[in-house]
Amino acid sequence: MSRIGKLPVAIPQSLKVAVGDGTVTVEGKEMLSLKIPPHVSVEVKDNQILVVRNDESRVSSAMQGLARNLINNMVIGLTAGFKKELTIVGVGYRAALAGSKLTLSLGYSHPIEFEVPKNVKVTVKDANITIEGADKQAVGEVAAIIRRFRKPEPYKGKGIRYADEKITLKEGKSVG
Repeated sequence: MSRIGKLPVAIPQSLKVAVGDGTVTVEGKEMLSLKIPPHVSVEVKDNQILVVRNDESRVSSAMQGLARNLINNMVIGLTAGFKKELTIVGVGYRAALAGSKLTLSLGYSHPIEFEVPKNVKVTVKDANITIEGADKQAVGEVAAIIRRFRKPEPYKGKGIRYADEKITLKEGKSVG
């Protein structure tokens, strides 16, 4: 039985929620929508969103928890927002933002240019890159793409890492 799926999602006064045609739409500063997974249905009652299973199978229990968490992430994203921080470590490694284009110098023979999506806000300060937005999946995906350009290497720790990520450094070759 899905315990998370049974919990209602409270709707703040600043948001409008609409359910119809197999989608849930949450509107605030931005508008986010979610296609409702099969085996569940969504209802809005008393300023709360309820996800209800259509049958008693294991799959519907899993889908209930999934749908509830995705809807909850939309509500949290439109009220508080999501944020990921990346840190660039390495001599000569740097980032610059010009409009919606992020330019990274990461020790390759050429700079890497990354076009930032419209629903995500990126800021660069010194060796730190901050990614913010209302859509949790988009924020995480942009952070993962930027990190993939130069993952932290295990000997000196150079590369792009999450701000809270711990890199275990390996010992180099020993002489003798």
